[in-house]
Amino acid sequence: MKVIIIEDEAPAAERLKKMLQATSCDVEVMQVLSTLSGASAWMGANPLPDLIFMDIQLSDGLSLDLAKVIRIDCPVIFITAYDEYWQEAFEYNSIEYLLKPLKKEKLEAALHKFNELKEYFRGRYRDLMDYQSSGQGHGQGSGQGSGWKYKDRFLVRRGGEFVPIKAADISYFYASHKLVCLVRNDGTKFILDHSLSDIEKQVDPDEFYRVNRKYLVNLRAIRRIHSLSKSKLTIEVVPPAAEELVISSENSSGFKKWIDR
Repeated sequence: MKVIIIEDEAPAAERLKKMLQATSCDVEVMQVLSTLSGASAWMGANPLPDLIFMDIQLSDGLSLDLAKVIRIDCPVIFITAYDEYWQEAFEYNSIEYLLKPLKKEKLEAALHKFNELKEYFRGRYRDLMDYQSSGQGHGQGSGQGSGWKYKDRFLVRRGGEFVPIKAADISYFYASHKLVCLVRNDGTKFILDHSLSDIEKQVDPDEFYRVNRKYLVNLRAIRRIHSLSKSKLTIEVVPPAAEELVISSENSSGFKKWIDR
C-alpha cells in the first residue's frame, strides 16, 4: 500500500509514519509533504498513491483547498485536531476522519476499512469485466467504459411528490451551507441528497464542468466568459447565479480546453 502524508508538524508526521510502519499492513510512505503548494506540485508531477493521510490546517491554508487546484481521485484519511471540518471532508474522497492525538487502534481500524473497500470495489470490477466479456454489457452507454452510463435525469423532491429532471434541463448545481441545490433552466431550485463531488462523477464531463469548489455548470448555461487579472476567469450563466462565478488561474486552462474541444 503506497501512501503519502500531508502534515506541517514534523513530530506529528514522523509519529504517523512510524505508526503506519508498525501496523499489520504493508505500508510504503512515498512522501511526507508539509504545505499546500508542495502537495500540489508533488501530486501534479507524480501518480497518486493508494491512500493519502492529510492534516486539515497547514501552514499555508486548509488542505481541503487542494481540491481547487488538483483533482484527488484516491481515498483520503484526514487526521486533525479540529472536528468542525468533518462534513466538508467527506466531499473529498474521505473514508475516515480521525482526531488527534491519534490512537493506534483508530489507525488500524481506518486501514482495515480501506482494505475492505478496496476488496469490495475490486470484486465489483471483476464482476463488471465478467459481465462485459459475456457480451451482455454492449450498447449500455459510453464515457467511463462500455458498461458505463452517465445519469441523464435526477429524481428530486418537490413538496410531497417526486419530479424527474433531465440532465439537459439543468443549468447548474451549487453547494451552499452544507446543502447542494439543482437549478433548472427556468430558475427553479431543488435540494439534493448528494454531495457536489458525487454529482460530478455522475454527470457527463462533456456537458458539465466543476468551475470551482461550489459550482458544477452545464455548458449550455454559459453565456459569457470574462478575463480577470492573474489569468482568472469569470463566467455568466443563465439563469444568473447568486454570486460571481470565478475560475481560478490554476483551473482556467483546463476550463478553456473543455470549452474549445
